[in-house]
Formats: sequence, structure tokens, C-alpha cells
Amino acid sequence: MITAPRSVRGPVTGPPHEHPLPTGGDPVTATTAEAPAVESAPPRRIGDSVFRNAALGAALLVILFLAGVAIFLVIKGVPALEAEPEHLSGRGSLLGLVGALLFGTVLASVIAMVIVTPLAIGLGLVISHYAPRRLAKPVGFLVDLLAAVPSVVFGLWGLIVLAPYLVPTHEWLVRYLGWLPFFDGPASQTARTLLTASIVLALMALPIVTAIMREVFAQTPRSHQEAALALGATRWEMIRMAVLPYGRSGMVAALLLGLGRALGETMAVAMVLSATGVIVSLDTVSSQNSNTIAAFIAQGYKEASPIKVSILIFAGLALFLLTFLVNFLGRWIAARGVVKA
Repeated sequence: MITAPRSVRGPVTGPPHEHPLPTGGDPVTATTAEAPAVESAPPRRIGDSVFRNAALGAALLVILFLAGVAIFLVIKGVPALEAEPEHLSGRGSLLGLVGALLFGTVLASVIAMVIVTPLAIGLGLVISHYAPRRLAKPVGFLVDLLAAVPSVVFGLWGLIVLAPYLVPTHEWLVRYLGWLPFFDGPASQTARTLLTASIVLALMALPIVTAIMREVFAQTPRSHQEAALALGATRWEMIRMAVLPYGRSGMVAALLLGLGRALGETMAVAMVLSATGVIVSLDTVSSQNSNTIAAFIAQGYKEASPIKVSILIFAGLALFLLTFLVNFLGRWIAARGVVKA
């Protein structure tokens, strides 16, 4: 005798679900609903806990080192507030000295960013959108390798190779653009000027700015680019309408991070820039130009008296705060752009 097979699901404990009438009328909702199954949390692995605690400890250690540097600069720089005018390199007060040095530092870094901006945008677009893959990767590697070159090498190159090469350029700028305060002159015969130092700073900041920009350009949604091309836009029009607006915040963050690198650079500027007094001047092609904090510290620390060391450390504290604010602003803009995207 053949019997019907049993139901695999077992007996139904509740009333059956009601279905909508096929001939019209309002559908009848189900009278019962099955309770969702409660999934148990996955077991916590020991490796995850170790990695999380190690990452947290590393982050706290970095913050601790940063706080230690700030405390050291404050403690060692406070005695400079009592410095006499004869120790302030011809400036009337400590704030006047630090202000003049900050002016030269910001001026050199801004000029470097003016040079870096078109180069970094062009290189980023070539690597991400124009060059074929077999050419884009080597170019990207070469640009990244610039970040591994020591600053002393950049300084020697700027002093021995770049400066003599730029002497005719300085004379041309004074002759034809001398009506601008930046090229007032007279032109330096050695070209160890703020303009030469800014070009060296531009080359040193170029790798980090280019690396960030090419990543920002590569993250542009493919659908945006294809939509622009489908509407008849050329490649440049697609980049101008889709890629550049999408990466605007990332580009600003990249430039600010590059500015932070240029602000804190020491040896290259000290080797290229001729040792002059602390003055405030917009002229960038003469021998008497504004000095930077990094060069001022590197040039004066060797034979400094105790009070002079305190003055140098106080100037370093001002540079530390300025660099911290610029990098913090760059990171904040980058994070804000990522969240919006």
C-alpha cells in the first residue's frame, strides 16, 4: 500500500495566509507574520582585537609625540619674550622679528604653490585620463620617486645647477617686469634669491600634490564621464564639466597639504637662499629679500647664544603652529569632500 509522503516543513501551527480574491474586492492582508530569526553575533577574533588596540595605541602615540614637541617649543621659547633689541636681528621686538620671518615663509611657499598648481593638475590629468596605462604607471612612479629625494640633494641642485641657470631669467624679469613689486630688482648676480628657493620648494611639493590629485581625478564616477561624452562633449570638455568640479575639494586639500610641506622645508631653502638680514620685502629677484623661518633657524643655530637659541625656538614654535593649521585645514577639506562624495 502506497502512502502519501509527509510534509517536510511539518504541521502548520497557525491559520493559513489569506490571499486576494481573484474576481475583485479588497485584498486581505495576512493575519499572521513570522517572527524574524535572531542571528547571533559573530565571535570576536583575537587578531581583530590586537590590531584594533595596536592601531589605537599608535594613534595615541603620535598625538603624544606631537604634544611633546609643542610643550618643548613653548618651554624653551618663553625666555625669548625677555630678549633685548640687540638680539633680534635689527627688529624692534620679538613679534616684529617673527612676523617678518613668517611673511617671508608664506611668500616663498605661496610662490611655490603658484608654480605647482598647473604642473600638478596637468600631471594628474595625464596620468588618470590622457596617457595610456603602460605609460601612465611609469610616469606616476617617477613623480612619486621625487618624494624620496633628500632635501639636501634638492638644495645642492638648486645651488649648483638651478641658480646659475636662472641668472639671465632674473635680469629679464627686472628689465621687462620691473614695474611689479615682485621683480623690483636689482637682479642678483648669483640668483640665490627667494624666487629660486620657491622653485626648489615647488619641485619638493610636487609629488604629494600630484599623487593626491590623480587619485581624486580617478575617483570621478564613470557614469558622469560617459554621460558627458554621450552628449557630444570632447575629452577636455568632459574633464572641465565632470572631473574638475567633482574633485574641487580634493584639489584644494592637495594644494594645502603641499603648502604645509613647503612651509616646513629647511635645508633646501637654507642652502639656496643667500644669508641676508630679516627684512619685509616683496622683491624676489634681488640679493636683499625676505628670509624664511626655516632658513633663519638653520643659518643662526650653530653659533647662537642661549637667548638667541630661545629666539630661534620661538620662531620655530610660530612655524609649527602655522604648519599645523595649514595641514589641519587640508585634512578637514579632504575629509569633507569624501563625505559629500
